[in-house]
Amino acid sequence: MIDVRVEDLAFYEGDAIIRPATAMLGATTPLLRRLELAGGAALLKQLAVSEPLSVGSAVVTSAGDLPVDLLVHAIVSSATERVTRDGVRRAFRSALERTSAWEIARVAIPPLGLGAGNLDLETSAELMADELTRHRRASAFPTVVTLIAETEDEAAVL
Repeated sequence: MIDVRVEDLAFYEGDAIIRPATAMLGATTPLLRRLELAGGAALLKQLAVSEPLSVGSAVVTSAGDLPVDLLVHAIVSSATERVTRDGVRRAFRSALERTSAWEIARVAIPPLGLGAGNLDLETSAELMADELTRHRRASAFPTVVTLIAETEDEAAVL
């Protein structure tokens, strides 16, 4: 099942959140920075990496004080690689593979790759739909996907 909601991602109650991130696990938008802060000191400590991760990869951490157990960080950009359609697609595919490997049933996902100079909402929604369709043909997890929008206009595109 796929659901679309206008909601604050920091209040989502499920098993995990797929979070777009930089290669150093940094936030990619102000919304995601607020999510980090809501996760508290325990989450911020986990986000400190010593080496950059590869664009297109994904890593799982606990979620600190958030009302979910896990965060799946989809690496969409780095200091040397800006956000691209291909990088976001690979990162989302990797994140979905992590949800399957960890048997995560209920996951929330904001639009991936947005922000100044990055993908537009329509492109993000299109590639996310393509990857979700491909993934759901091959995997039982996640069983429930909730796409989280910030506004009604954004929800209409998702």
